[in-house]
Amino acid sequence: MVAHVIAKAQLRVAVCFLGQMMPSQIEREILIEAPIDVVWRVVTEPDQIKQWFCTDAELDGRAGGAGRMAFEHGYTYFLEVVAFEPPSRFAYRWVREEAVKARPGDAMLVEFTLWAEANNTRLRVVESGFETVNWTDEAKARYIEENSSGWQFYLGRLRDYAPRANTAATR
Repeated sequence: MVAHVIAKAQLRVAVCFLGQMMPSQIEREILIEAPIDVVWRVVTEPDQIKQWFCTDAELDGRAGGAGRMAFEHGYTYFLEVVAFEPPSRFAYRWVREEAVKARPGDAMLVEFTLWAEANNTRLRVVESGFETVNWTDEAKARYIEENSSGWQFYLGRLRDYAPRANTAATR
């Protein structure tokens, strides 16, 4: 089976850096060949998240809950869950410093939206908040560049993993 990836980077312009416009958010959308309930579990359950996204994950799956995600490249993000609405919406704010509270102005907002399409799932992820963080334009540009390619990479892994998770769940 071949899944389709729509690499859609919507550029909502917020600031200009070195003569180039920086997006105010990163947006990616993919079609996954697995039912929505399976994709929801893969996106929200720590043991599943570790299969496609990060090396270690902890998550209190409820609005206001906390979490942590550690990545192979050395970054650890600390989360505050903003929305947990099975099986269609999961959102959190994340920061790299544990001592900093994940809130608007200090953290990026990551929102996963899922909807069923036949026996498949359409998933959209939007990372926003670049215009509100107190970072230099250079730091924002670097973050946007790293995370734009990062989301493309990790969503490809999600697209490939979710159908296998579905097969394992039905055995």
